[in-house]
Amino acid sequence: MDEAAALVRGICFKTGPPRLLGVELEWLVHDLREPTRPVEAARLNAAADRLRKLPLRSLLTIEPGGQIEFSSQPATSLTACVDEVAADLDLARAELKDIGLFLAGYGKEPWTHPDRVVETRRYSAMEVYYDRWNGAGRTVMCRTASVQVCVDAGSEGPGPLGFDRRWRYAHLLGAVLAAAFANSPLHLGRPTGWRSTRQATYARMDPGRTLAPAEHLEPRAAWAEYALDAEVMFIRREEGPWQPVQGLPLREWLRTGEPRPVTAGDVIYHLTTLFPPIRPRGHLEMRMIDAQPGEDGWLVPLAVTAALFDDPTAAETAYRAVKPLADAAGGEPTPRNPLWRRAARHGLSDPELHAAAVGCFAAAREALPRLGASPRVLEAVDAFTARYVDRGRCPADDLLDLVADRPEGTECGP
Repeated sequence: MDEAAALVRGICFKTGPPRLLGVELEWLVHDLREPTRPVEAARLNAAADRLRKLPLRSLLTIEPGGQIEFSSQPATSLTACVDEVAADLDLARAELKDIGLFLAGYGKEPWTHPDRVVETRRYSAMEVYYDRWNGAGRTVMCRTASVQVCVDAGSEGPGPLGFDRRWRYAHLLGAVLAAAFANSPLHLGRPTGWRSTRQATYARMDPGRTLAPAEHLEPRAAWAEYALDAEVMFIRREEGPWQPVQGLPLREWLRTGEPRPVTAGDVIYHLTTLFPPIRPRGHLEMRMIDAQPGEDGWLVPLAVTAALFDDPTAAETAYRAVKPLADAAGGEPTPRNPLWRRAARHGLSDPELHAAAVGCFAAAREALPRLGASPRVLEAVDAFTARYVDRGRCPADDLLDLVADRPEGTECGP
């Protein structure tokens, strides 16, 4: 048990002066001529095969519902990250256009209800595990997409770049980012009652792997306890389907050694099945941002998040802007606490979140030239700020305007 806890603590926070940045972009795939109609599994699989042959710098993966994910290489600057990912997206978009498809930026599929098209032992076992809870797991697996920004964990010690404060800061700033970039308000073309149905759906899943660990504890200790307490999804086997299990926390598996002894590889793999809004993987993986509309929409959350974490002045300014939100969280775990629920339901129409977002975006915009941001990035941030942040709106509001005469659906409960 102690060895497993030490392994988790050693993996989760790699400290040092922040210098690397990354982004993981998930996209839904739609038909160019009929974007509101389902794309057949055969076409999605054919598209994935074509994209795999491209000379991409990013790691390309296909999510369970056929979503396309591009995971950047760790970059030493915002400019390097943007340039490499943008080049990959240009290649992919040209290839998809050739077969009548395009990458669609929504946090949740707004028009259809796709099922799983990728058959792997991992996804099959995950589906069995999630179905014991409710339908939220299938929705997240097959019908959602995000912009996940990865920043270094931070340095040892105090200050705006210290990993302990960055960890706590991330759980407050994350609510602001979720609100500002909320972009999943529809189910089958009807409003769900949430600006970010994707985030609301995460809050309905297995709380042992989607809620945040105890935020008042030292981060390494909190994450180790969280990982040990989380139920094991399945037991991997060399041959045949992976065995779904129920009611087996990792610490119990370690204690009993049943149905087989636990390996270090099992512990490390278990960490890949935990999905809190901020996941420590050596770096911090910010998972709360919905996929964004437009070809350059993804640039904005990447640039803003990078600036608010890695520019010391912007980090300090934003920390002061979001710190008052701690009272609104009410001491409950992220993302089920009142603050995160308000972010998911109301976006920037929430006055407190709007005020915090205005301060954070201003701090980021001031910092971006210091980070060497290109005119393309600055223009994208300025356009987003003027269209949404300044007006107390988020991308979800555009979709809600589009379907304003339709009654609400029932994708997510209250």
